[in-house]
Amino acid sequence: MRLCSIASGSSGNCIYTGTDHTHLLIDTGISKKRIEEGLKGLEIKGEELNGILVTHEHSDHIQGLGVFSRKYEIPIYATKGTIEGIKSYSGLGKMPEGLYNEIQVDERFTIGDIQIEPFAISHDANEPSAYRMESEDKAVAVATDLGMYTPYTVEHLKNLDAVLLEANHDIHMLEVGSYPYYLKQRVMGDKGHLSNELSGQLLCDILHDGLKHIVLGHLSKENNYARLAYETVKLEVTLGENPYKGEDLDMLVAKRDSISEILEV
Repeated sequence: MRLCSIASGSSGNCIYTGTDHTHLLIDTGISKKRIEEGLKGLEIKGEELNGILVTHEHSDHIQGLGVFSRKYEIPIYATKGTIEGIKSYSGLGKMPEGLYNEIQVDERFTIGDIQIEPFAISHDANEPSAYRMESEDKAVAVATDLGMYTPYTVEHLKNLDAVLLEANHDIHMLEVGSYPYYLKQRVMGDKGHLSNELSGQLLCDILHDGLKHIVLGHLSKENNYARLAYETVKLEVTLGENPYKGEDLDMLVAKRDSISEILEV
């Protein structure tokens, strides 16, 4: 399996995962042109995509969905609540019949040779989900936009070969930054976003010898920067109750405006 971030950040998200035979996008929160440029770097054409998995209906996750999926008639997979949210998005445009496929959290489904397990996340959206993908004996997951995590979250992220995990903000930067009070409370709340520290603590709970690739994603443009997220997560792992050290990790930070390296598992 392969995992690659085409774009990841508070201003737009689009992640690729796939095998030699099946190609999926998780979210399309950037323009059609940028999605196509990212796919070109992966040597994949839009018409070769087998599906788009949508985590939730916020614009930084569906901004390009209407234009892109219409052009290539790519099936869209999302929970009932997320589909309702997508349909009410003003930038969607008229969609062809039959593109929406309703899924349910904790119910596996298959696209091509990939088994997909959506699982619930805590975020201020209709019915948000993260995704775990498995093919043969390999597993990857994308988990962003979760204000908190529980043993349920950890269970769905165990025994992965690669993961893209949210490290949205530095708490101090957020507290002293320019956001209005209500927005600070939203971001830090249980239905907001994971801080760098919480991201590192969640990583401690899912680390094992087989987790070869870690990508930190969905960084806030205003309240974080890549080096800070990277070092904070490393420190949490080093200080955590686990046998690993931060410097042992194969970890990178996804960029908001360019494609990451292609991670093979």
